[in-house]
Amino acid sequence: MKILLAIDGSACSDAAVEEVRKRPWPPQSEVKVITAIATPMVVGIGAEPWPANYFEDLQKSAREAASTVIDNAMRKLSDASERTLKISHAIIGGSPTQAIVEEAESWGADLIVMGSRGLGAWNRLLLGSVSSAVVHHAKCSVEIVRTPKSN
Repeated sequence: MKILLAIDGSACSDAAVEEVRKRPWPPQSEVKVITAIATPMVVGIGAEPWPANYFEDLQKSAREAASTVIDNAMRKLSDASERTLKISHAIIGGSPTQAIVEEAESWGADLIVMGSRGLGAWNRLLLGSVSSAVVHHAKCSVEIVRTPKSN
């Protein structure tokens, strides 16, 4: 079985990592941990030009943050790899929804596991939901992991 674990460092994403870590997957299963980084867009109306390395620095910061997210997940999954679970990882450029759906298809994933941010109806209306979009566009099964509500 090929499981694509899409993460972003949020609490719900951590719950998805934990869900994959604790499950008894079939022998020879593979997990690919991915995070997507979109090229930062900066909107401004000032007449001043951007510093020479501004966009390169933004991209570098995004890549470093993504590496930290991946490293944390790989550390949590390390005991799962001892149970014959093959684990790999990748940082993918592009919008999260598109990156997840395309990676799942090109890698031949049987299942996508990802967290839900639990946005309220108003925020979901304004911002959209990556998990909702993946559910609607992926060609394989998708599991959305939620964190328990705190009282």
